[in-house]
Amino acid sequence: MIQEKDKSIVSKKIIKVLGDDFVEHMDDIAVEEPLQISISILEPESPITNKNISITMRTPGHDQDLAIGFLFTEGIIQASDQIKGITLGENSINVQLNNSENIDLGKLERHFYTSSSCGVCGKASIEAIKTICRLPPSLADFQVDKNLIKSFPGILKQEQNIFNNTGGIHAAALFNVNGELITIREDVGRHNALDKIIGHLVTQDLLPLDQHLLFLSGRASFELIQKAAMAGIHFIMAVGAPSSLAVEMALEHDITLIGFLNETRYNIYTGPKRIKI
Repeated sequence: MIQEKDKSIVSKKIIKVLGDDFVEHMDDIAVEEPLQISISILEPESPITNKNISITMRTPGHDQDLAIGFLFTEGIIQASDQIKGITLGENSINVQLNNSENIDLGKLERHFYTSSSCGVCGKASIEAIKTICRLPPSLADFQVDKNLIKSFPGILKQEQNIFNNTGGIHAAALFNVNGELITIREDVGRHNALDKIIGHLVTQDLLPLDQHLLFLSGRASFELIQKAAMAGIHFIMAVGAPSSLAVEMALEHDITLIGFLNETRYNIYTGPKRIKI
């Protein structure tokens, strides 16, 4: 944990204004740095094909999970057995793939630049935004107690180590249907935090996540609903509001979508059948 914190947080001298007083203070700030994601396609008796996929602004830490999650949620890979190896550099990561038969190099042209606030920036067309889930369909026919849902913000606050130090970072957390925390990831980018979770579970061959609950620390945007759908998630909660396209995407993929969640209230936008009242 100490090593992760060192990569994710930097201390800077600032001046705090308290009333009429100016006070020097050492403040923890969340790190934001670029990460270049590239792939190498390994084919027997053929030259290696190298391709730069994305430059994303992220908080360092769990870079391998981030890269794998990004490749999965963008539909570039479908399973961990396609990954031959991973090479980490200074703010760069290369994923070697040993199965190229399902990889469309033309499709990869849509990836260019991903800021910490936008997960779809730089895609070449509206059609390029949508990706197709290749996991088997699931009914996800569980129910979650209406009061259990209100407990998740408190759990997230306790587990957000980087946020508690900096106040400037997002989180995504995955729970089982009994409300037990499975994993949490933090990042300056909402979509990066989710990719880190999904990438971590792709490497463990634990997808689909159709018996899990996803909690997001910010708003529920279209890109986050789509990434969750790619991983087979059918229950999403968010502290903030969903967008209209996020609600449409949730309906399309039979996802229960909750917004404005805190310890006392929440709004149900889609899929009330999974909430026990």
